[in-house]
Amino acid sequence: MSTPLLQLRDLHAWYGESHILHGIDLECAEGQLITLLGRNGAGRTTTLRAIMGMVDRRTGSIQLHGDEFIDKPTHRIAPLGRIGYCPEERGIFSKLTVGENLMLPPMVGPGGMGLEEIFTMFPNLRDVRNRMGTRLSGGEQQMLAMARILRTGARLLLLDEITEGLAPVIVKVLGEAIRSLKQKGYTIVLVEQNFHFAAPLANRHYVIEHGRVIDTFSAEALGANMDRLNQYLSV
Repeated sequence: MSTPLLQLRDLHAWYGESHILHGIDLECAEGQLITLLGRNGAGRTTTLRAIMGMVDRRTGSIQLHGDEFIDKPTHRIAPLGRIGYCPEERGIFSKLTVGENLMLPPMVGPGGMGLEEIFTMFPNLRDVRNRMGTRLSGGEQQMLAMARILRTGARLLLLDEITEGLAPVIVKVLGEAIRSLKQKGYTIVLVEQNFHFAAPLANRHYVIEHGRVIDTFSAEALGANMDRLNQYLSV
């Protein structure tokens, strides 16, 4: 069996004295999409932040193509251009135009998408390329946030709640973009509350509860396990 592109083993993470992750184990092969499912506060976002080094302390193993990242600080991880993180708060420069956002760092290495490719994937951004970030809709901000990380050349994308609060027409555009990215060979870890959005995109689903992976479902096994999954995710 080939080495997974991303592999987490016994990953623990803390914010101050709060122990949030309690031994996360998961892996994702190149070109696959996995989802992290669970109730609010389960540790899904912290898992993404721990991969990026954006927690106060972490232990265990985070390997990317077999290279160990657990001891790399955030300011060493981001410039490598191998991981693109799209946080729930989006992180665009709101006082700059769409075009200015796309021309600013992070632009790290070769392989980043050109502007025409970005505008083909997100046609809405072409229409508002001269509009300030403060005047963008939530959906336009989300597309811009994704576009910025695609400019970096990163092939592993960590996407956190990208459909939250967005209109169905925008959710559809984001779904089409993710399908296109998978076809291009991108590897994606998706934290998503909208299971109907995530289910047809994913190769595998990890259920996280109290900072641990408590179950895993392949796409093929999902139908036979929906009752169990609904029980995990019910409030």
